[in-house]
Amino acid sequence: MVLLGVVGADIRALLRYERSGVLHGEWWRLLTGHLVHGNSQHLALNLAGTGLVALLFGRDYSAVQWLFILLLGAACIDLGFVFCEPQLVWYVGLSGVLHSAVAAGIVAWWRYENRHLTLAITLLMLFKLGWEQWQGALPLSGDMPVIVDAHLYGSIGGLLAAALLAIKRRHWPPDATSL
Repeated sequence: MVLLGVVGADIRALLRYERSGVLHGEWWRLLTGHLVHGNSQHLALNLAGTGLVALLFGRDYSAVQWLFILLLGAACIDLGFVFCEPQLVWYVGLSGVLHSAVAAGIVAWWRYENRHLTLAITLLMLFKLGWEQWQGALPLSGDMPVIVDAHLYGSIGGLLAAALLAIKRRHWPPDATSL
């Protein structure tokens, strides 16, 4: 991820999510767009977010489950962009996928973490998403363009992934008496 974050402008243009490219069969952009960044500040913020997510929620799922969460989050963002954001020409960054991880982590916390802390984190996340939909990016984003809908779509993907994992946990392995 770090190498993709510091690539030159030509390679970044080749790898970013670009609507016209995706619609013309350049499917790799659906994945690589989440791995490249606009500049070193953008990369640094996303790496800091990755570290915070790992610190808070890293133990809540296995490596395979985290991969599922992140890929489903990216897929939900991509579907949202393609079907709901025709005006979006291009996108780079990992923040939407990080929102997937946070949403899934919050779901996991509801199973075992302190209810007051979990409620506070949940309300903070809902406030952030609501603010972004109402007012746009938070002021701490600086002058970088932020596609706030990536955060919303990513959060939906994280909730969906966490729900699917919870269903699987309840129904797998099948009860031996039902075989």
